[in-house]
Amino acid sequence: MTCHPFPLRPSVRARRRLATVLALTSLGALGGPLPSGATAAAPAPAPAGPAVDVRLQADAGSVVRAASVRIGRKAATGRLHRPAHGAGQRTARLDTSTFSMVAVTWRGKAPGIRVRTHTDGRWTGWRRLAELADLPDVATAEGNGRRGTEPLWVGASDGVQVSVLGARPAGLHVELIDPGSLPSDAAGGGSAGAASTSGASSARAAAPAKRAPQPALKYRADWGADESWRNGAPHYGRTIQQVHVHHTATGNSYTWADVPGLIRGMYRYHTHTLGWSDIGYNFLVDRFGRIWVGRFGGVGRPVRGAHTLGFNETSVGVSVIGNYETARPSAPALTALVHLAAWKLDKYARRPQGWARVYSHGSDLFPRGKWVVRRVLDGHRDTNQTACPGKYLYRELPTIRERAQRRVERY
Repeated sequence: MTCHPFPLRPSVRARRRLATVLALTSLGALGGPLPSGATAAAPAPAPAGPAVDVRLQADAGSVVRAASVRIGRKAATGRLHRPAHGAGQRTARLDTSTFSMVAVTWRGKAPGIRVRTHTDGRWTGWRRLAELADLPDVATAEGNGRRGTEPLWVGASDGVQVSVLGARPAGLHVELIDPGSLPSDAAGGGSAGAASTSGASSARAAAPAKRAPQPALKYRADWGADESWRNGAPHYGRTIQQVHVHHTATGNSYTWADVPGLIRGMYRYHTHTLGWSDIGYNFLVDRFGRIWVGRFGGVGRPVRGAHTLGFNETSVGVSVIGNYETARPSAPALTALVHLAAWKLDKYARRPQGWARVYSHGSDLFPRGKWVVRRVLDGHRDTNQTACPGKYLYRELPTIRERAQRRVERY
């Protein structure tokens, strides 16, 4: 049941403003008459900035800012209480400095999590956060034991409230990220015209004979990757057998210029919060049809990602930015998937419409050591217990396979 959007008590910010007005009124600062014999007090110095419950801090040498707030019955800031109306427990409405991405993390069994944010001057409705199912293989030791939700892109916001449904797990935190701004962000990570065209031309010129060409790519520098955040050298598999299609479930309202920051936010969440060695996906595709390089290690090499639990060793993880359980993927995004899949699979002599016998390193559907036959180009839900890549994107996979196969045969 959707809870009433108004709080049971005034927000922290509202109470502070009310106290300030009452104090100014008592001093005659609003122009009213002073009591007989009273003298006007000297005006108080202007505050340095608005007081907030949670202030994000910048990472050293980075434009990215973040905060992690503990949630629990005894938490100093994110204390849980039971509302008069509605299910579960929730925090108070927390005033924050500006953030654009929110997630919740924990240890142990996953809880049901909903959040709402103060965005564009008003509180949004409650939104359920999906559990993050794009994961590294257990044997790789990537990660710090924390589990989390998919990070939700909410745009510039300055308040958050969290609702916990069911039992509260240990180590519950709300994670707030502001990816900051880089000069290249306004252009969507560099020039969308000349740079992309030049990249595509040089890629085609260098492409091996009789292979599908490399599409135009946006590289890590284009989204502002801080290479000091990576932990160790990349790991390479022996070959590529599959392309796994994902969605980020981060939301669909992002703009052209939001994308570099959105990827920076995911990179920060994967490395700093979850302890992964790098961003989990090998590539990301936005709704405008641009292909972004994710994990470090060389775009043409079999770099092991952290995206499909049990099946990362011989695959490429491509995530379309957005939530395609609730929205249909754009035509440019689908075309980008076709071109990317054709290039990566043809490079390793795989047929986009084919099948592959693959080894499971241990997923929630297939135990470690089991050989399974899966589509060469498949959706995340084919190997893990998840709704990813969303029902609308999953329905497009047969067409994507067919188009990618035609592209391979053309070359």
